[in-house]
Amino acid sequence: MHDMPGHDYHIDIPGTTIFDGKMAMKGYALNKMCYSFNKAVNRDAFKEDPEAYMAEYGLTEAQKDAIRSSNILAMIAEGGNIYYLAKLAGIFKLSVQDVGGLQTGRTTEEFKEYLLSQA
Repeated sequence: MHDMPGHDYHIDIPGTTIFDGKMAMKGYALNKMCYSFNKAVNRDAFKEDPEAYMAEYGLTEAQKDAIRSSNILAMIAEGGNIYYLAKLAGIFKLSVQDVGGLQTGRTTEEFKEYLLSQA
C-alpha cells in the first residue's frame, strides 16, 4: 500500500520542519547563499553588507527577516537546510550546540547535558 509512486511518506511531527523537495525549492536561494560561505571572502562580504549580499542571492523578505534576527528556526522554516545554515550560524557566533538547543527547545547548557546523558 505504501509503495505507490508519489505517496507522501512524511509523518507529521509537531514542531519539526521536514526538509523535503518542496522545502529545498523554497530555500534554494538561502541555501545557495549559505554554501557560498565556504569561502572566507564571501563570509567577509556578508559581514560587511548583509543586505546587499542577501539581495545578490535573491532571498525572500521572510528569509531576510530570519537572518536579520539571527533566527535559525525561522531560517529552517523558510527552507534552510541545517547543513548549509551551519556556516551562517558560525558567522552569528552560534555553535552547533547552540543550534541543537534551539531545535530541541533547550538552552545550550541543557542541550550539552542531554548529549552527555546519552553517551
